[in-house]
Amino acid sequence: MSEQTDRSVDAEHEHHGGFPVYTPVKAGPNYGRFVEALRRLQDLAVSTDPPEDVVDQAIVQAEALGDLLEPHQVREGKSPAGFNPDLPGRGSLLQPPWLIEKFDADGVRERGTFRLFHRGGNNAVHGGTIPLLFDDLFGMIVHASGHPIARTGYLHINYRKITPIGTELVVEGRVDRVEGRKIFCSAELRTPDGTLLCDCEALMIQLLPGQP
Repeated sequence: MSEQTDRSVDAEHEHHGGFPVYTPVKAGPNYGRFVEALRRLQDLAVSTDPPEDVVDQAIVQAEALGDLLEPHQVREGKSPAGFNPDLPGRGSLLQPPWLIEKFDADGVRERGTFRLFHRGGNNAVHGGTIPLLFDDLFGMIVHASGHPIARTGYLHINYRKITPIGTELVVEGRVDRVEGRKIFCSAELRTPDGTLLCDCEALMIQLLPGQP
């Protein structure tokens, strides 16, 4: 890793371009259960063929749930979703429900399982879900290594083997080098025994002052 990742970059760590500096919102004691219940519905929504009377009941209940939650909408940065590293996917429904095992200047590692909601075909993970996993990982890697917020310049993914649904997997990555505002990263997705499924190279670009 470049020596630039030491004091010179650390001194600018609070520079976030045009991003507000959010104060993480701590989830309540039942928030993880709430998110898991919604994930279960996502899985069932893509893996069931209910009769019309069940569909009608589900519509009524889903709309009622929406009506229950809508008065509590908050602006970006004020929800617990995405801010709680002790929860799968940090409590965000967008992210695969993986747990962080390592988060430091040397890199980030997560462990988890892709669910039915992430299925593409033939019981394999949808190819478009894997860039989401890597892109989120690289955002955490940039933060963990002491750099200000960066946007993704590119992701280059090599799909080496089929990534299975419902199997525990491990993803790990790190910063390889830094060239000015350019932060070059790499990561691998493996089975617990070390079999390589995918690898990825990324360019993350540090934001300029005021840049969204």
